[in-house]
Amino acid sequence: MTFDPDRIQSALRQAWSPATASQWTIDNPAAGQCNVTALLIHELFGGELLKTKLPAGDHFYNRIEGRRYHFTASQFDRPIAYLDLPASRTDAQLGATSEQLAELRTAFQEDVRRRG
Repeated sequence: MTFDPDRIQSALRQAWSPATASQWTIDNPAAGQCNVTALLIHELFGGELLKTKLPAGDHFYNRIEGRRYHFTASQFDRPIAYLDLPASRTDAQLGATSEQLAELRTAFQEDVRRRG
């Protein structure tokens, strides 16, 4: 799959579930998905993992080819002030299990295949 942010966002929305983050709700499917989503995007498309410190803890997202991609931004009711701090996979893995990542990877790839 080529890096198409709109297609990726759409596939992620379909792939997120309670199995990928316990905070998921039907009204806010991106809730709690930042770690697992940033890890998957990094795995599939490379780039850098970034984080911003928020009152609830570190929030993760990606930078690819010099541009920030925050695929879970819809979970917030207002924009956040990005710090764009470098993060490692180890940092992001603290908030996501290998099972959650495997579940997201499978559901994401199934959605991409289904849509062609």
